[in-house]
Amino acid sequence: MRRPSIHPVSWQAPRAPVRSRQRDSEPPMPAPSLRPIGGRGPEDIAIDAGGTAYTGVADGRLLRLAPDGEVAVIADTGGRPLGVEVDPGGDLVVCDAYRGLLRVDPRRGTVTVLVDKVDGEQLLLCDNAAVAGDGSIYFSDSSRRFTLAHWRADLMEHSGTGRLLRWDPSGTVEVLASGLQFANGVALAADESFVAVAETGAYQISRVWLSGPRAGQRDVLISNLPGFPDNLSTGSDGLLWIALPSPRNRMLDWAHAHNPRLIQAIWAMPDRWQPAPRHTTWVMAVDADGRVVHDLQGQHGYHMVTGVRERDGVLYLGSLIEPSVATVALPVS
Repeated sequence: MRRPSIHPVSWQAPRAPVRSRQRDSEPPMPAPSLRPIGGRGPEDIAIDAGGTAYTGVADGRLLRLAPDGEVAVIADTGGRPLGVEVDPGGDLVVCDAYRGLLRVDPRRGTVTVLVDKVDGEQLLLCDNAAVAGDGSIYFSDSSRRFTLAHWRADLMEHSGTGRLLRWDPSGTVEVLASGLQFANGVALAADESFVAVAETGAYQISRVWLSGPRAGQRDVLISNLPGFPDNLSTGSDGLLWIALPSPRNRMLDWAHAHNPRLIQAIWAMPDRWQPAPRHTTWVMAVDADGRVVHDLQGQHGYHMVTGVRERDGVLYLGSLIEPSVATVALPVS
């Protein structure tokens, strides 16, 4: 596939923390149990009130993973499903990288497009979402420059065209934040006082306040993360969970801080020489003040963790590349 041209922007990344290296954490992440799903790339995981899990795979299928082990196809988006959520009525809200924000009836298999354009502009990479109690959907538009096929280009260009959007049940769409560095995971605070969005290219989680004296303001929940943050979710205990598919890339940080032509030269190299995610199994959790509560990493053979969901002390992990969903019992501290 022909690569698009990029126009890199210089920036000085914060010095990576020591824990950015590949390692086992303390306490160590337990070895995950793997559940084959008959597809590749369960990028995100959603769980309904009855404990049934849902995920989407690379060929466009949406799968239901019953507690008894049965795997069933419930729909096909015709695109590439990424983020998956369960709304208050039991329908699925799906971010499809190519088709936009979708609603899927898991009983009938019907797929309805909620948003595929904003102000007449086609969404290029709808990524992740969170559903509020009133039915509003907060979702990310990762890049206005590149599609999923060239997600690396956005990180290398660092032009900051990502957005955080809100879909209202009336059908209107509002831009809550723009200029984001590859807007990715989205999650609501347990009390819905703010919505958080991962900026993968900036190694941080930003947030927009929805209520209280800071309503409408944007700030940073946690910065200088040790890896590239991907999908977010709110746990059953109110913690904000962060999937980290890879540690940071020192060469990329160094090149960004020097000459944009270095980035262009790297982008022109053959695929085998391109910066790529490093193998690790890694998730973190922070509280509403951005304090790290869990930092779990291990070398377990389940790589590029892009989705994490906590339910009653169990972590459900998804990956952009693996052929299975992983589950991990949360270590007792």
